Amino acid sequence: MIGKALKEQRLLQGLTQVELSKQTEIPQSTISAWEKGVNVPNVMDCIQLADFYGISLDELVGREVKEK
Repeated sequence: MIGKALKEQRLLQGLTQVELSKQTEIPQSTISAWEKGVNVPNVMDCIQLADFYGISLDELVGREVKEK
């Protein structure tokens, strides 16, 4: 689920994995592994991406907060 959400955010920004890698200094192979669900980013990487995109961590990972 997180990988799919990460890919969706990248595509919404109109970026390729290579472009995102260059702009964030996160290796393209790492981005690819996240998007494929091979690995999950750590919280610091998520914060970096959320800040880069100008969105919340919840938005980044596709989390919808349910009201109680």
